[in-house]
Amino acid sequence: MRASLLALAVGAFGIGTTEFVIVGLLPEVADDLSVSIPSAGMLVTGYALGVVVGAPLMTAAGARLPRKTMLVVLMAIFVAGNLLCALAGDYAALMGGRLIAALTHGAFFGIGSVVAADLVAPDRRASAIALMFTGLTLANVLGVPLGTFLGQEFGWRSTFWAVTGIGIVGLLALITLVPAQPAPPSGALRGELAVFRRPQVWLALATTVLGFGGVFASFTYLAPMMTELAGFSDGAVAWLLVLFGAGLCVGNVLGGRAADRSLMPSLYLILGGLCLVLVVFTFTSRAALPAAVTLAAFGAIGFATVPPLQARVMQQAAGAPALASAANIAAFNLGNALGAWLGGLAVAHGLGWTSPTWIGAGLAAAGLGTAALSGHLDRRSRRTRPLPAEPFPPAPLPAQHHSAGAGHGTHPIVEQKSR
Repeated sequence: MRASLLALAVGAFGIGTTEFVIVGLLPEVADDLSVSIPSAGMLVTGYALGVVVGAPLMTAAGARLPRKTMLVVLMAIFVAGNLLCALAGDYAALMGGRLIAALTHGAFFGIGSVVAADLVAPDRRASAIALMFTGLTLANVLGVPLGTFLGQEFGWRSTFWAVTGIGIVGLLALITLVPAQPAPPSGALRGELAVFRRPQVWLALATTVLGFGGVFASFTYLAPMMTELAGFSDGAVAWLLVLFGAGLCVGNVLGGRAADRSLMPSLYLILGGLCLVLVVFTFTSRAALPAAVTLAAFGAIGFATVPPLQARVMQQAAGAPALASAANIAAFNLGNALGAWLGGLAVAHGLGWTSPTWIGAGLAAAGLGTAALSGHLDRRSRRTRPLPAEPFPPAPLPAQHHSAGAGHGTHPIVEQKSR
């Protein structure tokens, strides 16, 4: 079990690095390719949209393949996409490589979440998912800062060469450490599609889009906010990302444990905390020390959302969770795209570097409201659910007799025999 989860975490590390590292390299990419920072920020949005499209398509395309085989295929495509990024000579080629890599992202995490959950007892599933996502959090602690440092020192293309190498290691780990998976039964795709008839699945996906969109609205423009407002140097951005990533690691573990204990109350608490910390961040981002402290808290509460959001979708898609799980990864990245786009729109209209964080707080509040609606429907469904039918009809109430010599409540058949 641990070896399999380690292999999944290595793949997650590579994918997380290529997804997030571009945030720390926006100025370098913009200067080298002669585009504006908001245009460079579209590399974040483009990647996220690639995940949105690729997650359901790639998962459906591989519905008849064993899950291990599909994970290996996805990691091979991921390596090819990052190789194209490393070789890119212009903005279009870089965007193309990002899109190819993004196509594999949602399906890998979606199928990987199902594999991880199947390896453990039902009451440990959220923690197993969190362990796989540890690769994603370590990407923020190690991969993104190191990738940012490489890009600043040796050019941003060197970062994508490094990610390509990580992808190859992940590919070998999947081949050697993940046990063989049986092929899905015939008709599995129909079952996977059928879960989307459930309104609660759609509410869970909407909660993910809005809740995690709040994280990325602020995170996408973290580098210019820290340098322009808080007064950090460009070289300090990598260390700030380490601090943010450390918060992610803590939040990921705590979010998984909380979700295993009590899923919906944990989700309410985490989304409410995210909204609060983003509001606070709009004020603390103007001074170095308060900004750094709030950044760590932002990382912790932001990534604590991931295990319960993923577990909620899989809970509502019980019986055929693979496609819904991948769709939720698409929902995470749709939220990423929405948050990055709205944040960039606010900056482009001159609303200042704190405006993306205000937008993030609003999105997190909307996610909390959607989760509350979903929980209300759960409770109402439990109240109105009919009781199970009894195997035999209840016995008739005993007849009451008041004649002389007959005791109260004597059954008529017993009374007749006694005579």
